[in-house]
Amino acid sequence: MPGRGSNRARERTSGGTLGGMNGIQIGYARVSTADQDLTSQRDALLRLGVLDSNIYVDHGLTGTNRARPGLREALAAVRDGDTFVVTKLDRLARSVRDAHEIGDQLATTTVALSLTAGGAPATRSTRATLTGGT
Repeated sequence: MPGRGSNRARERTSGGTLGGMNGIQIGYARVSTADQDLTSQRDALLRLGVLDSNIYVDHGLTGTNRARPGLREALAAVRDGDTFVVTKLDRLARSVRDAHEIGDQLATTTVALSLTAGGAPATRSTRATLTGGT
């Protein structure tokens, strides 16, 4: 299943990325319980152009649990110039502190963070580009 292996190669998209950066799109999806389904989040990421092989998932892990292997792998895979794509902020973090820590981690690079609602393309109001310098 995509997002489970730590040794897989990052694949490039042919259509560019959200936000106009030159890197690739790395997607992340999470559901809190084993009964929930990742399909809608995965489909939204695919509609946005994230390759299935670049989607990392956590299934049955709450956002308050920072020990999320899929998130850890996604953050390790993202590189300068890439776009980190999540369908909703609450899928990435459950608290302001957690979101701040993840944002700080991304801010050490030139990674675009794309938060999209239901798979709609990112707009200025839904996309934040975080850069580590001036």
